[in-house]
Amino acid sequence: MNDWSPNSWRGKPVQQMPVYPDPQKLAEVEQNLKDFPPLVFAGEARNLKSSLAKVAAGDAFLLQGGDCAESFAEFHANNIRDTFRVLLQMAVALTFGAALPVVKVGRMAGQFAKPRSADTEKVGDIELPSYRGDIINGIEFEEAARRPDPERLLRAYNQSAASLNLLRAFAQGGFADLHKVHQWNLRFVAGSPQGERYEELSTRIDEALAFMAACGLTGDTVSQLRETDFYTSHEALLLNYEEPLTRVDSLTGQWYACSAHMLWVGDRTRQPGGAHVEFLRGVKNPIGLKCGPSTDPDELIRLIDILNPANEAGRLTLIARMGYDKVQEKLPALIRKVMREGRTVVWSCDPMHGNTVKSSNGYKTRPFDRILAEVRNFFAVHRAEGSYGGGVHFEMTGQEVTECIGGAQAISEGMLGDRYHTHCDPRLNASQALELAFVLANELKVERLARGAVRPDRSVAAGE
Repeated sequence: MNDWSPNSWRGKPVQQMPVYPDPQKLAEVEQNLKDFPPLVFAGEARNLKSSLAKVAAGDAFLLQGGDCAESFAEFHANNIRDTFRVLLQMAVALTFGAALPVVKVGRMAGQFAKPRSADTEKVGDIELPSYRGDIINGIEFEEAARRPDPERLLRAYNQSAASLNLLRAFAQGGFADLHKVHQWNLRFVAGSPQGERYEELSTRIDEALAFMAACGLTGDTVSQLRETDFYTSHEALLLNYEEPLTRVDSLTGQWYACSAHMLWVGDRTRQPGGAHVEFLRGVKNPIGLKCGPSTDPDELIRLIDILNPANEAGRLTLIARMGYDKVQEKLPALIRKVMREGRTVVWSCDPMHGNTVKSSNGYKTRPFDRILAEVRNFFAVHRAEGSYGGGVHFEMTGQEVTECIGGAQAISEGMLGDRYHTHCDPRLNASQALELAFVLANELKVERLARGAVRPDRSVAAGE
């Protein structure tokens, strides 16, 4: 690590980074960010790493979800609250149904930048730079809006700080109290089949809490009943934002990226000699690595050794994003290689990015049945290989959107235009996310039964 510094990535080939028309202005903004307070703290990142070490050992489960790309226009306290609330619902369903602690990580408070398949896009005869997220440029198809603007980095920082402040208040201030589990049901979910299943689960939790209270275990004596740990994450795509927010921890003398508790490198930027891998290898946060169908097993080991040379449990999460029709073909070789080489990782499933299609009426969408198929195939592969599928990574929102077709609500292609609000990729709505949670609870029940972790006659609310 003697040859690493927060800016050593600048000497490496870089992908998916914008070219700013005013380098001097960019340098001024970067200096301002260096003087700003950190958004998260090293101790929080270490706590997350400890929790992910339990996931790597098969003793916990990672639930990582949130917006595809946060926007300035949709920044609202109610939107943050509703997404947080759905993640709480999912975590409760998983914890109660699968008898596992759930590590909750949001794609929130920093998930602004998005990789694109092309540098430009064309509408008619007009060709402009691609929209790369509100932290870089605007979504409006206008020359001025599409020009990369350094001032957007400051706005993204401020929005992230406000979001984190609210999320910490929700997690520690009473909103996450299990005694309020009934109140977490969103209005538009409450009348759905998934809402009804959640209400049944809530009633059983109430009964369990009443029993515990009779035994003297209440929120006053057990803090886990009234508050929860919640962490933030985003793709470390815009390195000139990450660098100035990277700080030395005063307790350990180590470098931490203080823009989020966890960062990941995407499938398009995971080159072993590239700038993004170079940056992430030097920070001590837990990090993720997206693994698409083109991932070579030998190169994966090389990346693991670059990003986690000490083979620390909880340091590295491999996020498989294969597509429902490729996961059974491509994933086994990666698992076998990692197991054979003795590397300690968390395996997580991203069932969203490999299942994006274009509908007949022109909308980018994701069929919910394909999302569920990839999840089920992911866990089936891990069971067959004797490995542990330890998490999911997905794009969702607490809003009542119609962006992914299918699910219990039976969203059709014709309904996509009703509430299609995403700035980039289609997201699960609250009902679909909760439906996914119940499927996951069943998969984890099967997993734990196979490992002899629970008795076969144990009832599971999610599967009844």
